[in-house]
Amino acid sequence: MKITVTAIKADIGSIGGHTRPSEEVLRAVEGFVRKGMKAAGIIDLFVGYTGDDIHLLMSHKNGVGSSKVHKLAWDAFKEGAEVAKGQGLYGAGQDLLKDSFSGNVKGMGPGVAEMEFEERKNEAFVLFTMDKTEPGAFNYPMYRLFCEPSANTGLIVNPKLSSGVRMTIMDVMENKKAEMEIPSDNFLIAGLLMYPGRYVIDSVRNADEPIMAATTDRLHNVAGTYVGKDDPAAIMRLQKDFPATEEACSVFKVTHYVAGDTRGSHHMPLMPVKARSAASSNFCIPIVSALLFSMHNGVFTAHIDAFDTVDWDFYRNRAVKKAEFMREQGFVHPATLIPEELEYSNGYKAMMSEARKRFK
Repeated sequence: MKITVTAIKADIGSIGGHTRPSEEVLRAVEGFVRKGMKAAGIIDLFVGYTGDDIHLLMSHKNGVGSSKVHKLAWDAFKEGAEVAKGQGLYGAGQDLLKDSFSGNVKGMGPGVAEMEFEERKNEAFVLFTMDKTEPGAFNYPMYRLFCEPSANTGLIVNPKLSSGVRMTIMDVMENKKAEMEIPSDNFLIAGLLMYPGRYVIDSVRNADEPIMAATTDRLHNVAGTYVGKDDPAAIMRLQKDFPATEEACSVFKVTHYVAGDTRGSHHMPLMPVKARSAASSNFCIPIVSALLFSMHNGVFTAHIDAFDTVDWDFYRNRAVKKAEFMREQGFVHPATLIPEELEYSNGYKAMMSEARKRFK
């Protein structure tokens, strides 16, 4: 049976700054979707959050880009945003950048990751969700997972992976995509992913089936100004011909430096956190959560928090230490992003314009 799994996420308001949505907003969003899911052909639904972003995970048979599914999610976020406004939450409705729905939510603010596939007898997948960072935060861990045997032994012992997969990379500045073959294009892929502010992983597939799909929208490209970091998400199928659960999750142990955190203008490490974690008040260390699902006939059997076990506390502590090292750098690059990547660039440009007047 062909099933589509769709993840749509948005920041529509949070408590006391960019922290986490209120329970009332979460209930409003979930209640709206549940009322309309039958009419939209949705089989099952999961609602969660990472930091200030709410994510909707939905299964259905409508295929990728379903107007019914996307509109229901859009209307649910609008409903939640009204509740957020009524509560005086910070950034209420900030990711809803258009006034009217136009067929799907791509380019309207919310991030979308989805794939259609023939469901296996024991379909397993993971939903990765991030906060306080950009789509390029997936570049390094996904490169290691699909291109480096030192990080993923499955590339050696799993014939479906070792025979090669195809990675689609998006140029988010020019809205173009390139198809790259693994392993023959590994160096080309590395050269592109080296600059995650522009080139980001869109999807990965083998010859027969999709493996991974990620959100790629840059909010400032949609709005024309800074409205918040993009806070990406990705769906990845697991086990058998795809990465094992532990291979897919372990690449986040590195807690690599990514762009984002406070004011979206710094470099900080990506910290693996437990599900339903608020954003850190420690300079908004970027965070990633991982929920593991099994699915049968489109029904989510349950979910497991992949980063909940005690060993992940070690890597959380590593991220905190790396964050402290970077913060000791103060405001000086590379602690802060280059001028072109600063999310509050207008203020910086105004300051530099005044400063240049002093040079004689």
